[in-house]
Amino acid sequence: MAKIWAGLAIVGLSCVTPSLADAATVVARVDLASQTMTVSRQGKLLYTWKVSTARKGYDTPAGTWRPYRIHKLWKSRKYDDAPMPYAVFYDRGWAVHGTNAVSRLGRPASHGCVRLATSNAKAFYDLVREVGPGNTRITVAN
Repeated sequence: MAKIWAGLAIVGLSCVTPSLADAATVVARVDLASQTMTVSRQGKLLYTWKVSTARKGYDTPAGTWRPYRIHKLWKSRKYDDAPMPYAVFYDRGWAVHGTNAVSRLGRPASHGCVRLATSNAKAFYDLVREVGPGNTRITVAN
């Protein structure tokens, strides 16, 4: 009987507890298959952008995260001080950030980060700063 009550409690909580993405003010969804990122605020679609994610031999992990660090200009220690303008870090060393390699957007080309045109990365960075990392979710899915 205790197992039944525990199961009912879990089901009940899942009905009233929003997922990470649902609870966020800003939701960025990266679609690995289409190499796009959509950004919504309070359920309203604001942007759809081309991105570049991991090329062959590298990985852009799938999942849902809250950003934990943002930088107007970060330089990658791992990749010869490569500039990462308007970087929004979401999982270990992975980030959404700007790039000058805009001709590669729309296809896999990165070491694993989610690359955007720098102007789009700035718009996303500014939005994250405005609402706060705690109110932002980044979802990466196939």
